[in-house]
Amino acid sequence: MSPYQGLPTPNRRMFLRTLLGTGAALGLSACASAAAGGPALSTGAALPTEVPSGTGLRIASSLGAQQLQLQLSGLIGKIPFAVSSWPNIGAGPDVINAFRANSLDLANNAGIPPIQAHFQGYDARIVAINLTRKPSYLFATRPHSDIQSVAQFAGKKLAFSQGQAQGVVLLRALHQAGLKDKDVQLVPLTSNQFLTALAAGQVDVAPLGISQAPAYLNQYGADGAHTVTTDVVDLLNLLWAPAGVLADPARAAAIAAFVPIWAQGLVWVYENPAVWEQEYYVKSQKISAEQAHQVTQLSNKPLLPPSWDEAIAWEQQTVDLLAEGGFVKSFRAETLFDRRFEHLAAAAVPAEYRS
Repeated sequence: MSPYQGLPTPNRRMFLRTLLGTGAALGLSACASAAAGGPALSTGAALPTEVPSGTGLRIASSLGAQQLQLQLSGLIGKIPFAVSSWPNIGAGPDVINAFRANSLDLANNAGIPPIQAHFQGYDARIVAINLTRKPSYLFATRPHSDIQSVAQFAGKKLAFSQGQAQGVVLLRALHQAGLKDKDVQLVPLTSNQFLTALAAGQVDVAPLGISQAPAYLNQYGADGAHTVTTDVVDLLNLLWAPAGVLADPARAAAIAAFVPIWAQGLVWVYENPAVWEQEYYVKSQKISAEQAHQVTQLSNKPLLPPSWDEAIAWEQQTVDLLAEGGFVKSFRAETLFDRRFEHLAAAAVPAEYRS
């Protein structure tokens, strides 16, 4: 029997110990609203532009996507510093742990991990924003389910990962449907456990990334698994880095040089879907060409805004939603953004990708 079967709805501390680790959860009591120590970061200072010789960064490449994207596009040759490693790290809690362990300098996540890091007392800042205006996640049901709407989530077991985008997408969907977290059973899992929990019927619903949903439905759709359609989006796709890294002029300059390359890589993938389907999804992720095409059809057009005002407002809404549910303490979301980097991504792409 699975250890999650029949699991009661946990309290807030149980969520934190499950998702963040016991040590992190204990530390929250003392420093939930405190900034992490380390080198002082002055975001009022000018952004360094010269990348000294010998500078290197460790850049997250979840499932190898970031590195492959830059290799296929040829943009990897434009990076003016050494990338000493491309760690396969993607989930927010894993990225935060890597930041804390000083084994990662830059990562690509949604809006929730920086909020979670702040709540843990770890100081990291957002340095680039890509807006995703179409849903990045679908709500998938277990096999033999009759759930057809978010309103029918009431009383059901829902896979919930507090420290990841999937968790906030779920909370936003519940809020939109007039439900509170107390109206459902939130089952604490990390996103890499969602598929197994769904297939085994340990949860009734889980938010799946658009790259996961086609394969799940192809396997379990005949048994009654299906998706519940919503217009809930996860607006922010971002780059972020520890404050200590950004306080180092050499690494700050390297990140400033990388942001335009990252933005151009997003555009390249969008403009070359057939190549990306074959090289990434089919060859690397081992899904069929048909499934790969389904994924790219759902993908968002990159939008690199010259102003971060909308992103900051969205992040504040997320903070407020989490605080209302008792998951974090409220704070000013603007403190998560290093606006010295604000103009870099938009300036690197054609006008059609700026708004």
